[in-house]
Amino acid sequence: MRLQKIASVLKNRNRKQQLFTTAFSRSFSQLLSQSQSRGSFGIAFDIDGVILRGESPIGASPRALQRLYHPSGALRIPFIFLTNGGGFRESKRAMELSTLLGVHISPLQVVQGHTPFKQLVNRFENEFVVAVGKGEPAAVMSEYGFKNVLSIDEYTSYFDGIDPLAQYKTWTIKQTAKHSSTSEQTTTGDQIHSQRVQAAFIVSDSVDWSRDIQVLCDILRTGGLPGREIGHQPHLYFASDDLAYQAAFPSERLGMGAFRIALESVFNRIHPKPLEYTSFGKPNPFVFKNAETVLKQLSSLHCGTDPMDHMNAEIHHFTTLYMIGDNPSVDIRGARQAGRPWFSILTRTGVFKGTENYTEFPADLVVNTVEDAVDYILRKECT
Repeated sequence: MRLQKIASVLKNRNRKQQLFTTAFSRSFSQLLSQSQSRGSFGIAFDIDGVILRGESPIGASPRALQRLYHPSGALRIPFIFLTNGGGFRESKRAMELSTLLGVHISPLQVVQGHTPFKQLVNRFENEFVVAVGKGEPAAVMSEYGFKNVLSIDEYTSYFDGIDPLAQYKTWTIKQTAKHSSTSEQTTTGDQIHSQRVQAAFIVSDSVDWSRDIQVLCDILRTGGLPGREIGHQPHLYFASDDLAYQAAFPSERLGMGAFRIALESVFNRIHPKPLEYTSFGKPNPFVFKNAETVLKQLSSLHCGTDPMDHMNAEIHHFTTLYMIGDNPSVDIRGARQAGRPWFSILTRTGVFKGTENYTEFPADLVVNTVEDAVDYILRKECT
């Protein structure tokens, strides 16, 4: 009899444990489902022509961005700036955007055209490379981990006569004034002359097209040793391939894609083999895949204190990623090529100004302003 009672107690205990396990499993699944539903979308904003025109905010773009934060100032919805622009370190650009837009922007939220160059550090870390473009191209590359890099401004200054028009360009005086005829700097100049350029990186828009095309042709057709015989072409990378973009001037300005066309046209006329190069930036699908990775990192960093949120950070999948841009050939085309989970929104504040959708690369949605785009997203995702 006593054994029967013991058996009955054990049986009831096992039944309770099974019920608890089932309830816990169901609760766990519900929590996981809720965790996955939170932050199931992210946003990528183009900057020029969407958020800013030159250095001035477009319309109510600061107010639109403020809606993506908690009242405490903490990030509420993961978003990044996905731009083909650049020339400055992500940390510096983040500070500038924070000041202009009145919200805190972290360097992780700034994905520029040259940001993918980070992935080439292992290949060129100790190789001699030249960085081209406005701003601080060499500083950008150095921050990424490139240890032997010169800007094209400094590189050119070591070669007398390499730019035949230099004497007419008064703005270059301050760039070359730091060089003197000391033996130490002469040695440095000799080293530059004998050191083969292994790669050229077009980090941002060229400031001096005539000089940069001339010097790049010298580098690329001589195997990286200007003034020498023709040799194997060094590697050439472009941060983007935008033909045009919207700046402060009413009509679009020529972008890096135009510079690439000019360089390629000249090079192919003076060299027996066509120019070889690699372009990054939108609309390259790789850029959108990288953007998704960054948005996942943001979602992880800005999740709450609930342990389930941190678990979700490891398995998170976005149901929708919104690309808000003004250039159908770049922003919208890129989002379309990337496919799910990307949803493209085209604004009328930049390159695109049409009344109907763009025919060649139609967006999923066309709106007037970025504020309209954020309105649509929040209504769809948060109500």
